[in-house]
Amino acid sequence: MDLTLLFSTFLTVFLAELGDKTQLATVAISGTSNRPVAVFLGSASALVLASLIGALAGGSMASFIPSDLLQLLASFGFLFIGLRLLRPLIRSTDVTSENQ
Repeated sequence: MDLTLLFSTFLTVFLAELGDKTQLATVAISGTSNRPVAVFLGSASALVLASLIGALAGGSMASFIPSDLLQLLASFGFLFIGLRLLRPLIRSTDVTSENQ
């Protein structure tokens, strides 16, 4: 097993998951429940399953799509998502500046 790859994957996913919607949803569910272990097991299982699907999909895509193109497509995907998330902020800033 490639321990460097294992550690870098763990660190990347761990840092990416801190403060994201998944963690916030887990905090919200845990706050309304008196069974934090069940919430943890459900959340952890969902993350493991989503990661498995991602790893299998990425592995199969890499067999017929060059890795550089795959990284470029992923970059554009993240850029698109980021711009979509920023759009309401930009619109509210434009409305605020027009009202002044």
